[in-house]
Amino acid sequence: MRTGEISAGVGETPLVKIKSLSKATGCEIFGKAEYLNPGGSVKDRTALGIILDAEKSGKISVGSTLVEGTAGNTGIGLATLAAQRGYSCLIVVPDNQSHEKYAVLKALGAELIMVPACPFSDQNHFYHTAGRLAAEKPNRFWANQFENLANYQAHYQTTGPEIWMQTLGKVDAFVAAVGTGGTISGVSRFLKEKNPSVHIRLADPFGSGLFTYLKTGAMKSTGTSITEGIGIMRLTANFKQARIDDAVQVTDQQMISMLYYLAQHEGLLVGTSAALNVFAAYRYAMENQNSDKTVVTILCDSALRYQSKVFDPEFLRQKGLSPEPNNFLL
Repeated sequence: MRTGEISAGVGETPLVKIKSLSKATGCEIFGKAEYLNPGGSVKDRTALGIILDAEKSGKISVGSTLVEGTAGNTGIGLATLAAQRGYSCLIVVPDNQSHEKYAVLKALGAELIMVPACPFSDQNHFYHTAGRLAAEKPNRFWANQFENLANYQAHYQTTGPEIWMQTLGKVDAFVAAVGTGGTISGVSRFLKEKNPSVHIRLADPFGSGLFTYLKTGAMKSTGTSITEGIGIMRLTANFKQARIDDAVQVTDQQMISMLYYLAQHEGLLVGTSAALNVFAAYRYAMENQNSDKTVVTILCDSALRYQSKVFDPEFLRQKGLSPEPNNFLL
């Protein structure tokens, strides 16, 4: 049993076998249950890694304010860990995220600044706003999860080794979406060092440019997505560390169908990025049907963090989405 402050609960999450999809594909499909971290998401690893690195380098000390621009989960991770370590949090978020994230941040005592959702090129983007706010006053530290390499290093040091150990070194493929690039970079580098033949596949929502970039070298996007915290239109310092073999796009309907499928057939209430990850892992398994390959993906957070959207029939109807776990999945 692990004991200590809340940071002791970050990581060492279980691998959950998705039995019905494994049976249907003849592969072993596992999801790493990151929603079991103290702050409820994979971003707790990023938050802890950034905090530990900043403490070690002397960039923060008791009384410092952690500043971050985030779609929500990294801010929640920082706020979850901050209080016990003597820090406060100033979190900048776009105004189109789930209400549940805003409520959690406020409950954790973070100062919340909401800005209009806009392209990265706009200086009012949450990323740029966070950077300016961090520079305005002394004793503020910009976590800068997109460019701070402590992000990917946290996954290289923890997530990757855990997957290798939990699969007894028999992992054949790792599939994940990209928000900052930290998870796929840290995990892919570790797994490729252990076994260069491990297949690394990026799962991209529409509205993101990474799929096209990896296929053609041009950063272009089409469409939009209701997913939160994944999909970008630039190469971050963290993403540049990744070792990726292939990329696929997943539609919102495929993601929503998988979200409801996992809830109704597996008892897994996962969020939008996790459902997208599982669909991409399922697609890989179908391409390698009956090969007995071991496929691992990330269950980033819980559907309960998005319930005002994904469990609202009217919201889905307005987006042209059906909550039915369609049979085409199998």
